[in-house]
Amino acid sequence: MTTLEAPEAVPTATTWQEVCRLDDLVPERGAAALLDAATTTSPGGGTVQVALVRLLDDTVLAVSNLDPYSGAHVMSRGLVGSRRVDGATVPTLTSPLHKQVFSLLTGACLDTAGRSPVAGQGGDLRSFPVRVTGGVVSVSLPDDGGTRP
Repeated sequence: MTTLEAPEAVPTATTWQEVCRLDDLVPERGAAALLDAATTTSPGGGTVQVALVRLLDDTVLAVSNLDPYSGAHVMSRGLVGSRRVDGATVPTLTSPLHKQVFSLLTGACLDTAGRSPVAGQGGDLRSFPVRVTGGVVSVSLPDDGGTRP
């Protein structure tokens, strides 16, 4: 079975924020985290909510916790799964509200479930670089507050 690797994120300015220990994350379940965006030059500063997902192989991925199809911060409560995309297995996160399916690697919406995103929201999730060092999960907020696929 072929799997896709998370793309190497190259933020213009990297600020790593320790979020939790790897053991705090339950495999195949989401967890919400609040990051301090004031430490970057991100427009608006303030905070950013992310949904962290630990896969069975201990890979941790992070996407925006904001569901672009409902406008609610609920993605961390979504269903973790996988889909075949262009012949490769992609880890996914399904919105708990309207059932849109998103790639956990890129944040791209793979299935809109027949709906349109909330006005002012793109249809994809932002994705964030994650690293695990010494059992500690850290997330980076690039200058733009995240990356788009």
